[in-house]
Amino acid sequence: MKRNGISSNTTENNGYHNGAVRLAEEILTVVEPDEDFIGDNHVGTSKDTPMLEDAFDATDEEKIEQIAFHFGKIMDIMGLDRSDDSLKGTPGRVAKMYIKEVFSGLNPANKPEVKLFENKYGYDEMLVEKNITLHSYCEHHFVPIIGKAHVAYKSNGKVIGLSKINRIVKYFAKRPQVQERLTEQIADELKRVLQTEDVAVIIDAEHMCVSTRGIEDVNSATVTSHYSGAFKTERTQNEFLKYLD
Repeated sequence: MKRNGISSNTTENNGYHNGAVRLAEEILTVVEPDEDFIGDNHVGTSKDTPMLEDAFDATDEEKIEQIAFHFGKIMDIMGLDRSDDSLKGTPGRVAKMYIKEVFSGLNPANKPEVKLFENKYGYDEMLVEKNITLHSYCEHHFVPIIGKAHVAYKSNGKVIGLSKINRIVKYFAKRPQVQERLTEQIADELKRVLQTEDVAVIIDAEHMCVSTRGIEDVNSATVTSHYSGAFKTERTQNEFLKYLD
């Protein structure tokens, strides 16, 4: 099994281990001086989540093992005593949380299955699913993004179960994200599944990288939107926004 960084045969966990220090040095060599500026520069990103070609060569269990090992080394570098009862299980807990929970949307195997139904009731107005709970993580600092998603579509002869909209939002949120990309990914998936361009998505979220570090502004929120098809018209947009009041 391929491992990047330090090997697993380092010494005890007290102090600054040679292996952990080497890992820190390797990481720091690829970081430009002004990380905050670079972190807000989206020029090099895209609609697709940046992934390595071999991202799914390792199993979830192998990834959990590797992440736990390296997170333990991060704790060592910080000077934390991992022999303490409160800390000794932390690397494993964090690793499982990353793979099985908060970043589970990176794995295409977790993509929700969506079944379409004929619109037999002849409903031809917009359908709005609002206040969908959204938990994601900023890919610049790996801290939470917490907010709500509001989604609408007009049927093209097909409909989906309401909970499937929530599941689509959750799937794309469960990965390191940029809010603009998250908005587009949700909209693109809904258009693909529903076979219609008549889709609208609004995300209103608080970024912990803004409220708990840096500027520490606890009052601001970020709003992003996507309108396509019929939702490009001002009248349809206004109708959608009216339902969100």
